[in-house]
Amino acid sequence: MTRLNRKNATAPLAHPERVIQFGEGNFLRAFVDWIVFNMNEKAGFNSSVVVVQPIENGMVDVLNEQDGLYHLNLQGIDNGKQVDSIQLIDVISRGLNPYTQFEEYLKLAENPEMRFVISNTTEAGIAFRAEDKLDDKPAKSYPGKLTQLLYHRFKTFGGAPDKGLIILPCELIFHNGAELKKCIEQYVDLWKLDAAFKAWFSSSCGVYSTLVDRIVPGYPKDSIDEIQAKTGYEDKLVVKGEIFHLWVIEAPASVANEFPADKAGLNVLFVPSEKPYHERKVTLLNGPHTVLSPVAYLSGVDTVREACEHEVIGKFIRRVMYDELLPTLDLPKAELEAFADAVLDRFRNPFVKHFVTSIMLNSFPKFKTRDLPGIKIYLERKGCLPKALVLGLAAICVYYRGGKRGNDVIAPNDDKMVLDLLTALWALNDAEKVAMGVLAATKIWGGEDLNEIPGLTDLLAQNISSILSKGMVETVRTLL
Repeated sequence: MTRLNRKNATAPLAHPERVIQFGEGNFLRAFVDWIVFNMNEKAGFNSSVVVVQPIENGMVDVLNEQDGLYHLNLQGIDNGKQVDSIQLIDVISRGLNPYTQFEEYLKLAENPEMRFVISNTTEAGIAFRAEDKLDDKPAKSYPGKLTQLLYHRFKTFGGAPDKGLIILPCELIFHNGAELKKCIEQYVDLWKLDAAFKAWFSSSCGVYSTLVDRIVPGYPKDSIDEIQAKTGYEDKLVVKGEIFHLWVIEAPASVANEFPADKAGLNVLFVPSEKPYHERKVTLLNGPHTVLSPVAYLSGVDTVREACEHEVIGKFIRRVMYDELLPTLDLPKAELEAFADAVLDRFRNPFVKHFVTSIMLNSFPKFKTRDLPGIKIYLERKGCLPKALVLGLAAICVYYRGGKRGNDVIAPNDDKMVLDLLTALWALNDAEKVAMGVLAATKIWGGEDLNEIPGLTDLLAQNISSILSKGMVETVRTLL
């Protein structure tokens, strides 16, 4: 089979590099790069994307082997019609690993045409590390790397006002733009950077909060042979996503004029506040995703659709969504129920095989962002704990125990601190100590000791014990 690259596909690079993208993963390629592709085709955006690998080990080598090309398979129901499309996305010009190509990385700041920075480094990515230094090659954190890049651009162009950058984070953190900006300002202070740079960053650069929404199962290992037969290319980066998409950007009209996604017919909204969209989506889509994944996996269920259709796990998902998370939101109940119904339809998309293991990267920070607020608000409003959400946290704890599920090795993927903590706690072989230790991990929970939430320690420990003794399905059945 023919290898996919620009020569074999007759796809020369047609647009100047104007977008820096931190992250090479499935979501960005199925969402942001697809949007750039459509803006190029339909709205004259005239931009290609340089991908920066945010961590030391990643996929830019594979990306470069294919000259940035890959196929996107979108599937779902659009305006009542089934869609199953395969499209060659050609907007990525190259990938860089700043850990081995730091000077080349800094040169991105010297490009006068560069205008946008877009990122998705997971919820754990927008964080300040006091250990990072300006002369690190590179700083370890994403905000640290971005500050290095911005400072180099400031010096290169002498603080020219028209050389600022528009920065659009896609991490699923509420007010992700404000959080990223705060981290950059902390590095400015820590590294004692010029007051003139601080003023330039404030006046000439815009860091805007955004909300993204598209379910992206990722590499379609179950249908890759069929897809490659259709395309005629060997493509290691095929990515599958649902047809639905939404990008809410809290930014002024001037940004919309430069980033003409709406003019390309895309579901991209520029709004005064992304808060109501964010709370609804993170709570009723991402919240259930985070807890259904370990519960389903430990029940022997591999995909989101199968979980929704499972006699027991399906009821668990509905309880989480409709009975425990929905009452914590303040929008009209009918509107929330309609959104939850639509989410369940998307979970059951017959085209998309969304493996639950692909959702479980960094499960603890995801739970903190997506489900912990629901636990607190539910307790405040109902006077008791939401039992299904707590069971979801117990399932995460048990999943992080590792071991095997049948012939499959359970391999949690999270920050080393989290993995080391869970390894140490499970070595104690005591469910109560695991529960207390996880809840006491203030580094996970933003400085909080969750043992102080009334009844949470005991309920979490009971659930962990039940999963270990009775199994996941029977534990869920007992809850229901």
